Amino acid sequence: MNINWYPGHMLKTKKQIMEDLKLIDIVIEILDARIPVSSRNPDMQKIIQNKKRLVILNKSDLAEEKETTKWVEYYKKNNIKAIIADANIGKGIKETLKQIEKIMEEDMQKAAAKGRIKKNIRVMILGIPNVGKSSFINRLCNKKTTIVGNRPGVTRQKQWVRISNNIELLDTPGVLWPKFEDEKVALNLSFTGSIKDEILETVEVAFSLLTYLYNNYKLNLMERYKITENDIEDIKSEDENEEIYNLMKLIGKRRGAVVSGGEVDDEKTANILLNDFRSGKLGRITLEKVYEK
Repeated sequence: MNINWYPGHMLKTKKQIMEDLKLIDIVIEILDARIPVSSRNPDMQKIIQNKKRLVILNKSDLAEEKETTKWVEYYKKNNIKAIIADANIGKGIKETLKQIEKIMEEDMQKAAAKGRIKKNIRVMILGIPNVGKSSFINRLCNKKTTIVGNRPGVTRQKQWVRISNNIELLDTPGVLWPKFEDEKVALNLSFTGSIKDEILETVEVAFSLLTYLYNNYKLNLMERYKITENDIEDIKSEDENEEIYNLMKLIGKRRGAVVSGGEVDDEKTANILLNDFRSGKLGRITLEKVYEK
């Protein structure tokens, strides 16, 4: 799966970010706690490598708590502070403000020694589409200052926001990269909705997600769709693909995704699976584990 997908506004935004970084003290990178690797833009890593950095593992309510904690330890070992967050309820906001001050403490003291007592800390927020940047910023500011949406690419234009007496924040639109060379990364971004659904075939994406869940979170599937051990025995096949498709058809029947004649509507079933995963109805699921990294 070699996907070339790079809307013009993303190229323009990348160039603007490179220019704006000259003004920035700290880069806050918002990641999806379910996919901490896939939700990091490799292009941005090259650009911001010399800047002070803070990582936010957002949407932690949708990820396994123990796995997210492991990711925090992973970043700590790499000398990067990571904060577990859930922008929907404000989790991680106070800790973020505290860490911004802590990271900049030495620099602020040096500035004060030179007579720059009122120096502002300038922070840039980075993140790919649909990781919850706008919601996180709204919580930081304790008010709605940016356009928030549940689809990729809602935030479009650069915005400066004052979030405290001495902290100014620069929001940026979500930026992906020109080419997804790793099929797993492309699929993870599709599972979580960071790539628009029309970019990839919905049924294929849902089938791949179901394969992962069947092998790693079978109990979640069984609980959500009222699947019994007998059902699992009935769908078994020597061909794994056939077994997964049998499961997909069973889920479709259980959720009423049936057309005239009793046939299961694959497209409707695929959308049910993806929506249930994205909304957390399948439980807390982490797609990328530290040991894999």
